[in-house]
Amino acid sequence: MSKYLRKTIETLKPYEAGEQPSRGSTVIKLNTNENPYPPSPNVRRALRTFSPIALKRYPEPLADTFREAAAKVFGVRPEMIIAGNGSDDIINIAIRAFVDVGERIAYPVPTYSLYSVLADIQQAQTFEVPFDDSFDVPKGLAEAQAKLTFVANPNAPTGTFIRPEKIEQLARKTKGIVAVDEAYADFADANCLELAKRLPNVLVLRTLSKSYSLAGLRFGFAIGQPRLIEDMNKVKDSYNCDALAITLAARAIEDQAYLAKTVARIRRQRQVLTRGLISLGFSVLPSQANFLWATIHSPPAKQIYLELKRRGILVRYFDHPGLTSGLRISVGSSKDNRSLIKALASIV
Repeated sequence: MSKYLRKTIETLKPYEAGEQPSRGSTVIKLNTNENPYPPSPNVRRALRTFSPIALKRYPEPLADTFREAAAKVFGVRPEMIIAGNGSDDIINIAIRAFVDVGERIAYPVPTYSLYSVLADIQQAQTFEVPFDDSFDVPKGLAEAQAKLTFVANPNAPTGTFIRPEKIEQLARKTKGIVAVDEAYADFADANCLELAKRLPNVLVLRTLSKSYSLAGLRFGFAIGQPRLIEDMNKVKDSYNCDALAITLAARAIEDQAYLAKTVARIRRQRQVLTRGLISLGFSVLPSQANFLWATIHSPPAKQIYLELKRRGILVRYFDHPGLTSGLRISVGSSKDNRSLIKALASIV
């Protein structure tokens, strides 16, 4: 490291992204919760007709084309939406806007590890409250009285879900903002969008990476009261979404019929994969996401992960306290899921 690096960053442990194989490889990729099905045909048509001339100019600063399309879909006003370069960008914007140095960010654990990384960069204080076996809102989370509380719902890496009324109780008990990270909400039975419409301190975060099959596009957004969105717009990058991404994201969000078909396919495969894993002796948490958290006593989870990798199948293993006994497995196509179960049958 250079002598110029900030002291805070010297000891920072960066976020560990899931392994991305090289282009052209033939691995079965079930490690980063990508969608096994293609994006909406509307996206493909828009991509074919997008004019490169548009790239001469800066994009819309607030991604108004997308905001207007999304506002119609979700029944809100455009000024209640902020767009970002993936929902990770939205998380970062929220932290910069609402949490000063030394102030508190709270979240249940285990959960998405980027929260702590971005909190450390901001030199905020993190307050982690462990889930109990129910994976409901843990006791002590509201009492933390954090400036910003993150709740991934469905949670990663467990796939578990907290009912919206419990999130509402949390929001009413805390003086800070509750950011409900709904990256996987389209695969769940419910969501917290109505809370963001009604409550002044609830922010709902969404992404097009999972259910819309656009992980490579890097586009996310949040819905909240206009004053929250106005605050966040003050600290975002000037042009944080490029012109092509704005156009394709708008076309994707408009095609709710295609979204429904894709989500239904994944939910069906989630059931099939769950049954297959249980038949092999795995314990599988009930999932409301497009992945499963599966544990087994023997052989060790890391050994299974490495053997699957040797066979060209990638799943996610977390070498972190409390997570070493499990594997997070993305729900793939029916063909990929069958290949996984066949491989696991010979391993376990």
